[in-house]
Amino acid sequence: MAETRLIQSRYRLLDVIGRGGMGEVWRARDESLGRQVAVKCLKPLGSQHDQSFTRILRERFRREARVAAALQHRGVTVVHDFGEHEGVLYLVMELLDGRNLSQLLEDNKQHPLPVPEVVDIAEQVADALGYTHQQGIVHRDLKPANIMRLADGTVKICDFGIARLGHDIGFTSRLTGTGIAMGTPHYMSPEQISGGDVDHRSDLYSLGCVLYEIATGVPPFDLDDAWAVLVGHRDTQPQPLRSHRAELPGFFDQVVLDLLAKAPGERPVDAGDLRRRILHGRTGEQPQAYGHVRLAPPVLVEHPAGTHPPRLPSWTRDMTTGHKATGTAAAGFPLPDHSAGLTGEWTTGTDLRALPGSFPAVRGERPTPSPELLSTLANRHSAGLNLGRLGHWEEAGEVHRAVAAERAHALGPDHPDTLASRYEVGFTLSRTGRAADALREFGRVADGRERALGPDHPETLAARQETAYVLGQLGRHFEAHQVYAVVLASRERTMGRDHPDTLRCRHNLAFNLSRLGRLEDSYRMAHEVADARSRLLGATHPDTLVTRYEVAYTLGRLGRWEEALRAYGEVAQARATSLGSDHPETLSARYEVGVSLGRLGRSAEALELYRALVDDRTRVSGPADAETLRARHGLGVNLGRMARWEEALTTAREVCAIRERTLGPDHPDTLVSRREIAVGLGWLGRWADALTVYRQVAEARTRVLGADHPDALASRNDEAHCLEQLGRGTEAVELYRQVATLRQQRGAPSGQG
Repeated sequence: MAETRLIQSRYRLLDVIGRGGMGEVWRARDESLGRQVAVKCLKPLGSQHDQSFTRILRERFRREARVAAALQHRGVTVVHDFGEHEGVLYLVMELLDGRNLSQLLEDNKQHPLPVPEVVDIAEQVADALGYTHQQGIVHRDLKPANIMRLADGTVKICDFGIARLGHDIGFTSRLTGTGIAMGTPHYMSPEQISGGDVDHRSDLYSLGCVLYEIATGVPPFDLDDAWAVLVGHRDTQPQPLRSHRAELPGFFDQVVLDLLAKAPGERPVDAGDLRRRILHGRTGEQPQAYGHVRLAPPVLVEHPAGTHPPRLPSWTRDMTTGHKATGTAAAGFPLPDHSAGLTGEWTTGTDLRALPGSFPAVRGERPTPSPELLSTLANRHSAGLNLGRLGHWEEAGEVHRAVAAERAHALGPDHPDTLASRYEVGFTLSRTGRAADALREFGRVADGRERALGPDHPETLAARQETAYVLGQLGRHFEAHQVYAVVLASRERTMGRDHPDTLRCRHNLAFNLSRLGRLEDSYRMAHEVADARSRLLGATHPDTLVTRYEVAYTLGRLGRWEEALRAYGEVAQARATSLGSDHPETLSARYEVGVSLGRLGRSAEALELYRALVDDRTRVSGPADAETLRARHGLGVNLGRMARWEEALTTAREVCAIRERTLGPDHPDTLVSRREIAVGLGWLGRWADALTVYRQVAEARTRVLGADHPDALASRNDEAHCLEQLGRGTEAVELYRQVATLRQQRGAPSGQG
């Protein structure tokens, strides 16, 4: 970005005014309007980051832009524009003339700010938060570096970079699963730390931490060790502000202590309530009683006997201690702290005077593992994830199984980190064809997460959803439907209908409905999800296109092939533009275009498409790749439809031979190719040869799938038809009778013959 200097032929970058872990902020000139602006740019990501990681960062930045651009209040930084230029995402904001609160404290040599200034800042921030909360937006990262005081005295909240819509709680937590640290521990609410429900009252707690610091010169828990800070937020009542600074007014002391209540319900109801209390205090009026008076010395919060406080959640694994308001950061863009990450269990009854350092083991509890061991296990877990991304599922599974065993020993079987490893074990099992084993593993993870986190926690629901997916792999679609329905109801209740995780569940449910034969229901649901994803993510977003693909598939199942052809064509074109012409998902959509053309009787067009697809698949993946062979199979089918049966038979034999060698003689794809050989032989009048091949297919399917499986029954029907062509009518009738009986038995209620 520095080399281009000019963005979209409009914004000329002048000099850097701030840097952070995700990017940098420039002072720039808007050449169109002749005004100075601030441009925040997302750093280009190098080759060391995989595409999934890059996409998460980009989605997070775009989310920031959309949320911030919707806010119009004098107490919130104005966003003028956002977009992408040469692969770099940017956000154009008003250029602020002032200092953030962190810098003001540094300017004041870490002494507290003047009392009138502190109270004025509190009132202005409360007013701005009242507005943003009414819009359904929670900031989630309020801290001194994100609050600016301008030269004219105006106070503005900056950087809604990790804000989230109120009904969309949970989405950013999912994004942070990749290790992107969110929030700063010195200013995080207890519920934010423990992974509980987060709403506007979490912002009020964070504001309480900020006000405490600018009023006294120190944060409420002035500890350098991240563990101690987190435990302080969770377990320790803060000292009254006036124990640090006697001249602070009593009303302000009480307001801040109420903001720092451990339970959200004990804090002010909302930012409007907070602002009214500050106004009453400034004017000397006596408002009604608010909350409880908390002027006692610091004490540890007791937990009921036999219970444990929440553990440190797994998403804090890569969180650093963060910055107190030391003034070492540029306005609105704090520099990252690279101290050691956190993981492990909470402990109870720990004397804070034993900190900093590792917690001592409490008698009767699991000893706290060493930071070195936890770091090693976290690195090995990441290595397993990388192996999976490369498609090395067997090796990834071995790594995750070993890490899961060690984490269970060190942290406990229900620790979030242990369950995270076991979740990945289940994932690798499902990707290596061991669906039954994966089902058991996901079931254990879901039960463990429900015990530790609750039935509606996003991680619990993720495990339940994978359980449903594996049930579908096993052909147990009715059971999968039941699980999906329960998960969907929970997601809609706790996250909202348009939350990305809710939409993913609805997509999977639509897919499963089509496998249950409920095609109209599947089509309606998939269409709704595709429209929602298009509205929220964009028409060419990969998730939108996946659902559009499912819509097209269901249209084909419904016999609406003209519509299916258009839908597949649109998906293929969009994927070629956004992912590239050789991307596997682009090639898959092109294959389905060919299927649709063939179904519409446009076999000549389908044939040309498949010839080009075979060439592309061979170039990208090789001649023996499963998808290359799938394209060659489609080519052979359309040769047959054009009555070019000798060529069709040759193609089917070549594909069958490679599939038998690479997949095995009884693999479903091999048997499909063998059946195509029999079809070609029949059309060439070689019915005796065709009968031999049809019987081979029927016997293999009966052996592998069972005598009453629909595919086995279809093969027996093929065999009976062949017998008819050979003039062996009696044998054909008897075989048809056997098939009818098996079909009737298969459809009979359980317990009946």
